[in-house]
Amino acid sequence: MPIRTRSAIWRTLATAAVASLTAAFLTPATARAAPRESLPVYSYAHAVRESVWVDTGLDADGDGKSDRVAADIVRPAEPARQGRKVPVIMDASPYYACCGRGNEHQLKTYDTHGHVVQMPLYLDNYFVPRGYAFVGVDLAGTNRSDGCVDVGGRSDVQSAKAVVDWLNGRTKAYTSRTGTRTVKASWTNGRTGMIGKSWDGTIANGVAATGVKGLRTIVPISAISSWYDYYFAQGAPLYDGGPDELAGYVESDAAHTRCAAVHRRLADGAPRSGDWTPLWTERDYVKDAAKVHASVFVVHGMQDLNVRTKHFGQWWDALAEHGVERKIWLSQTGHVDPFDYRRGAWTDTLHRWFDHELLGYDNGIDREPMADIERHPDQWVTSTAWPPRTTRTTTLHPAPGTAAGVGTLGLRPADGTATVTDDPGLSETDWAAHLTTPTPEKAGFLTAPLTRDLRLSGSAQVTVTATPTTASAHLSAVLVDLGPDTIRDYADAAEGITTLTDRTCWGASTAGDSACFKETRARTAKVDYTVFSRGWADLGHYASLAHGAPLTPGKAYTITLDLAATDHVVPKGHRLALIVAGTDKDLIDPPSTRPTLTLDLSRTTARVPLVGGAPAFARATSGSASSSGTTGPGNLDGVHGAHTGLRIPQG
Repeated sequence: MPIRTRSAIWRTLATAAVASLTAAFLTPATARAAPRESLPVYSYAHAVRESVWVDTGLDADGDGKSDRVAADIVRPAEPARQGRKVPVIMDASPYYACCGRGNEHQLKTYDTHGHVVQMPLYLDNYFVPRGYAFVGVDLAGTNRSDGCVDVGGRSDVQSAKAVVDWLNGRTKAYTSRTGTRTVKASWTNGRTGMIGKSWDGTIANGVAATGVKGLRTIVPISAISSWYDYYFAQGAPLYDGGPDELAGYVESDAAHTRCAAVHRRLADGAPRSGDWTPLWTERDYVKDAAKVHASVFVVHGMQDLNVRTKHFGQWWDALAEHGVERKIWLSQTGHVDPFDYRRGAWTDTLHRWFDHELLGYDNGIDREPMADIERHPDQWVTSTAWPPRTTRTTTLHPAPGTAAGVGTLGLRPADGTATVTDDPGLSETDWAAHLTTPTPEKAGFLTAPLTRDLRLSGSAQVTVTATPTTASAHLSAVLVDLGPDTIRDYADAAEGITTLTDRTCWGASTAGDSACFKETRARTAKVDYTVFSRGWADLGHYASLAHGAPLTPGKAYTITLDLAATDHVVPKGHRLALIVAGTDKDLIDPPSTRPTLTLDLSRTTARVPLVGGAPAFARATSGSASSSGTTGPGNLDGVHGAHTGLRIPQG
């Protein structure tokens, strides 16, 4: 995925509503400065809490009636009484009843009248007093909504898009699930921002990709951009299950009894062969990036092994190509919300982002650096543009090793071969731990110790020409920073954080909905290497994602693996390494056979996004033979690193 950068373009909100808002801050005698920050001047305790059921125009459960989705609303009461309308922050989720949201797994709770008492997370507590409405939408087939869970498909996306349409007066909503009394969103100006982590953020991506009017911004956190890439990596299976199983995990009891046909369609459309089918085309939001009119604030953990970083990389590139306004935060964590690893800075930044995008405040956030990147635990740097404008895709060539058998990595093409025997019992951390020792399950290629820092920013590709001994084969390619460091322990169950007992409060509370949440701190690990980018593929899909085919033993095949997006600095004194291997234990499933692959190194390359390009690599390897491809190995046998995380549920 080549990276394209473009300066952000920020809308001028010169509407009558903004004009009237500005007028509210003017006096006959003197014009006060325009507001730069929304303040908590409205009562949370007396906020309006109501529920509506929005008509989606679909009948996914086949009961002969249009499906309605439940939207629970918390909004300040005062603006409506004063004749003013408010913008909306919306989180559309399948998790409000089954699994919970946030680090403390909060669920929606209701009073005896069916009005929401506890809205999970802090967003309503913090933003409602500041003049925003918060809307929590139950995706179709979950909690109090009709329909069926569609796992990123039309029903999922439409169930959230319909609410945006209702907020903008384009569709109907009702005061109950089955009643006929309609209700209008007369209290809002229609300007909506969607936010959410994981599946929630995925739906924000999907709704933005419809181009729906009124959606002004989205904040997708650890979100999927193409559902095929959640289940497969270029034909190689990432998980044992499929979307039908995920639907069953989150759906309501009512949906479970009505949605068997949808489950069958999900199962039939997602064959374990890894072939791209029409089901995946429907769930690919990247192809529709040209329709996105909302600004996008991307947040992702660079060690997220659930929603892997290819998702934000390809989405970001597509948005950049079409000039979409965007901002990005990249942490060292796994699948973790920024509220739980950088709480104060996150809340302040999100507040300013929504103030700018939904209220039109000129608070300067559009003139700040585009990217925040966690370089070490709790140590952040910024980039004016991301990737930096001096980033250039640079082709590196692996070369055969010395007598010790360990290969080298440099700028000059090289001849020779290397062999890899698939061992499904070993993972990328096993390979990296023995990088300087020849082992049969991997081929490793290293630079000499760097004489300068070397930064990779964006997405890489590794092209491999391999001859298998069997009719099936999977390939893995990983980039490694070989050298000691202290990192967030993303392989721990909490993926880089430790939850404490102390609480801090972020907004106003009621008896049933506290704004106080447990604090966290970074959970760290000392390592001697860091795997910082990965990619996988089924060699049988070398010609097409649409149709995998059995391999002919003894025949050479060429395939290009997409490596996950990252931003990583290999520091002076460390080595940059490329590993090519077979099955990456716990991250892809093994093939049906156990092949040995012979790599043709003259037709194997790594195209990496280097800040400064090939000259930066040459400078960082100057004084060594790395730039000419003849570097010898060092002696780091027996080093250890963070183990990769096991599969975890989407959530």
